[in-house]
Amino acid sequence: MASSSSKSSKYDVFLSFKGETRRKFTDHLFCTLETHGFNVFLDKKELPTGKTIPKALKQGIKDSRLAAIIFSSGYAKSRWCLQELVEILACKTTMELIVLPIFYGIKPTDVNPEKGAFAEAFRKHQKSFPEMVDTWKKAILEAAALPRLDFSETDG
Repeated sequence: MASSSSKSSKYDVFLSFKGETRRKFTDHLFCTLETHGFNVFLDKKELPTGKTIPKALKQGIKDSRLAAIIFSSGYAKSRWCLQELVEILACKTTMELIVLPIFYGIKPTDVNPEKGAFAEAFRKHQKSFPEMVDTWKKAILEAAALPRLDFSETDG
């Protein structure tokens, strides 16, 4: 893929998503991007056996030019997704990673740690990971405010 950026990367795109979107959206996005010549980091394809998952995911983010965050109703339930999000936003600042939020089956206004499914997820995280909740909330709000793609109206 031709690049206007001077950054040399192993991957063109890193996909951050909750498993609930895998079959209906994420796998289709992955296949479409690869068909068009993009090198895409997808967990099931790229995570080596025996390597610690958080370390491999962080490296995948650092080795990418763009991170697509696929927000769904279950995204905030996953501490792995939230940790990826924090790393993605850190790389946006330090490594000029391009970040593209995609809203799948939810509206951008639903990605709010004080409302709906996201509020419920954060209430649960508060019990198990109280030291991380403020960081994760800040990351969610920052990412949701970025220029985005909205697939909130989907039919499958």
